Amino acid sequence: MTTPKTSLTGIKPTATPHLGNYLGAIRPALRLAEQYRTIYFIADYHALTTLRDPQALQGYIYDVAATWLACGLDPERTIFFRQSQVIEVFELAWILACLFGTGHLLRGHSYKDAIAKGQKDPNAGITFYPILMAADILLYDTHVVPVGKDQKQHLEVARDLAGRFNHHFGPTLVVPEPLIGEAPLVPGTDGTKMSKSKGNTIPLFAPPKQLRKLIMSIKTGSEGLDDPKDPDRSTVWQLCRQLAPEAAGPMAEKLRRGVGYGWGHAKQDFFEALDAELGPMRERFEALRGDEAQLDETLAAGAAKARPIAQATMARVREAVGIRRPPCPPKETLRLKKSGGGG
Repeated sequence: MTTPKTSLTGIKPTATPHLGNYLGAIRPALRLAEQYRTIYFIADYHALTTLRDPQALQGYIYDVAATWLACGLDPERTIFFRQSQVIEVFELAWILACLFGTGHLLRGHSYKDAIAKGQKDPNAGITFYPILMAADILLYDTHVVPVGKDQKQHLEVARDLAGRFNHHFGPTLVVPEPLIGEAPLVPGTDGTKMSKSKGNTIPLFAPPKQLRKLIMSIKTGSEGLDDPKDPDRSTVWQLCRQLAPEAAGPMAEKLRRGVGYGWGHAKQDFFEALDAELGPMRERFEALRGDEAQLDETLAAGAAKARPIAQATMARVREAVGIRRPPCPPKETLRLKKSGGGG
């Protein structure tokens, strides 16, 4: 029986997850547990490149942990932890940084994106972001990383660094491969891509009354109740198709026929499909989010599983680069030296 390959997913805790995160990232990532040894980590140190509110950061960490667990992440079957609980990642990041040119970092997505958003002098963390991300990946002998087409450059940095390290010091690090999925573009309530910065998100675990109000606010066409309607141009139908394809088929048929079926009916049908899927998760989320001590225990248990993998990788890396840690002297030798005896 062969050991399954390892898939790794990082989750940046800078906001409370919404429906776009669920459809575009959470649900596809959790399915990987069927094929791979899966590792999921909350990238809390990555969040510091933009977040300056410690209370908000801690809250987002718990929100993310509770969300993924509520959505079906099984901590007994997978490894789930906080990035900051495995400190070896920072040691590996420094070693990798010594193999990478500054010019490459200034051409990275994270740096260019910061400049495009008006930051004249992005902080060093944003510039260094790809190195720390590469360390996140390479530390755990990762074979595949699920990425969107627009995120492929970040993985290329990790692949480049693993190749450089192995070239200089011999085969030591696993060179990861991209697992490029067809991540759907999840539209928000205004029809554009769902994004917190645009204010068009649908909270994942909003109460039913609030959820229905948001669904009813989605922009639609102006066709009358009995007019034929094009589902392909409808945000409501696009969301329904991604969430519940079994409900989207009948909805499309009714919209095209038009007779006695208006946009209000379509919104109500989508709300019912959405609440049917999210309702049980909402209850689990509220229970999990209300017990932060238990979330801490769950993440600490995951870190205890991740740490031996990281330590084994760093043992190989240190040996390869020539930074060996001498064995600790026996306690008896230390005692004699302190007492001045043993001569």
